[in-house]
Amino acid sequence: MAQKDPGRLAVLQKIDQLERKRLWSHDVEQDPPTIPLEPDQIDYTRSKLSSKFKTWVANIVGTKFIAGLFKNKQLIIKDVVGMENFFAVKDKGLIVTCNHFNAFDNFAVLEILKPYTRHHIIWRVIREGNYTSFPGLYGFLFRNCNTLPVSQNHSTMKKFFEGMKTLLARGEKILVYAEQGMWWNYRKPRPMTNGAFKFAVDNKVPVLPIFITMTDSDIIGADGFPIQEYTMNVLPAIFADPNKSDKQNIRDMNEQNYKAWVDCYEKFYGKKLEYLPEEK
Repeated sequence: MAQKDPGRLAVLQKIDQLERKRLWSHDVEQDPPTIPLEPDQIDYTRSKLSSKFKTWVANIVGTKFIAGLFKNKQLIIKDVVGMENFFAVKDKGLIVTCNHFNAFDNFAVLEILKPYTRHHIIWRVIREGNYTSFPGLYGFLFRNCNTLPVSQNHSTMKKFFEGMKTLLARGEKILVYAEQGMWWNYRKPRPMTNGAFKFAVDNKVPVLPIFITMTDSDIIGADGFPIQEYTMNVLPAIFADPNKSDKQNIRDMNEQNYKAWVDCYEKFYGKKLEYLPEEK
C-alpha cells in the first residue's frame, strides 16, 4: 500500500480545523506570496495583438496538458448530469459557480462545457498571486489561459470590472469559485462569499451552479490517495428577481446556490449534510 503524503495529511488536518472554526473561504495550501498586479500588467479582454497571441499559444499548450491528465487517469469524469440546464442558458453571458477542491477541477468544468460554447470561451476568475507569482508552465497558463485575476490594486480592479462587463455582454461564460480557497478533496458544499452573485446581478446575467461529487477510483495517485472520479452535476440556473433590490438579489441568489449544492450533495451521497462541531 502506497504511503500517504505527509503534506496532504497536514492539509486535511487543516481543513478539519477550518471547518470547525467555520472559516469557509480560507486557503489551506502554501501558495507563493502575492505580488500586486498593476493595471498596466493585464489586458482583461485579451484585445491586444500580443495578448491574443499569448492566449492562442497558452490554449494550445493547455489543451494538450488537459488531454494528458485525462489520458493518464489523473483526472476522471465518470458521469455528467443535468446538461439540459446549461443548454437552457448557453446563449447568454453566464457566471458559473463550482465547488473548489482540486487544482484541476476547473479543467473538468471546461471539458463538459467547451464542446457546446461554439466561438465562446470559458473564462476563470483567479486569485492575484496565481497570476503574478507562479513560475514555469503553471504560471504561463495562469497568465494567459483566459484568466481574470482579482487584485488588491483599486485601479486594476476597475479594469477587472470593465473587462467582466464586456465579456458577459458578448455572451462569455465566467467560472467563479465562490467558496474561494481550495480545500483539497473536500466533498461538502461550503457557504459562499457574495462576489459571484454580485457579478451576476451587476451584469444582469444568470448564475449556473455546478456541483462536483466524487467517488474513490481504484487508482492510487502519487500522493498515496485514491484518484477521485467526478460526477459533474449541472444544476438549474439562478436568476435575479426584478422586483428585489440588488442587495437582496445577491443574498438570495447566494442562498439558492448553496441550497442547490446541499440538495445535490445529500442526494448523491445519500446522507444529510453535517459539518464537524463548531469551535469558537
